[in-house]
Amino acid sequence: MVSDVDLYTPPSRADTEDHLIQGLNSYRQSRGLPALAKNGNADCLADKVANRIQDRPCNRSSNTVASSTDFPDLVRDCNIDMNTTRDAVILPVCVPDMVQTLVLTNYTQTPYSRYFNNTRFTGVGTGHQDNWMVVVLSTTTPGGSFAEAANTAISVLNAGLGHYLMPLLLGLVVVLAN
Repeated sequence: MVSDVDLYTPPSRADTEDHLIQGLNSYRQSRGLPALAKNGNADCLADKVANRIQDRPCNRSSNTVASSTDFPDLVRDCNIDMNTTRDAVILPVCVPDMVQTLVLTNYTQTPYSRYFNNTRFTGVGTGHQDNWMVVVLSTTTPGGSFAEAANTAISVLNAGLGHYLMPLLLGLVVVLAN
């Protein structure tokens, strides 16, 4: 005899992230705010951050996303112009077993909700690994659109000068103890 438990298939990675975006947009709609649009570069950055933190413990002592030395690589991998990106936010949460309702609650019923209630944020990228979900919110402003880097900006990063640009990127990181 086959039980319902035997028939359960966990949602795919894309389904989990799509479900979260649908939930976040429903949350925003219930407050009269426009839906968040997918932003490919924000999506890339969210994936990179999630990959970087996937092995971190899921507890209150995990209050950093990644060391500042990691960010130039993450940004370069996503072809984001570090010179102009400062008007966006990275929001990681840890939810054991990626229980979808708890993931959504971690974004809408915590201090993170202020970002989802802000009309300034118009774009979204998501990524997750293991127990970590990362949402990156972007704006339509030049400093928050995650515009693609020009070849000269990439060259500067490749030349090892990216650490001088770090203060701009550090403005992206928002970490709350979960």
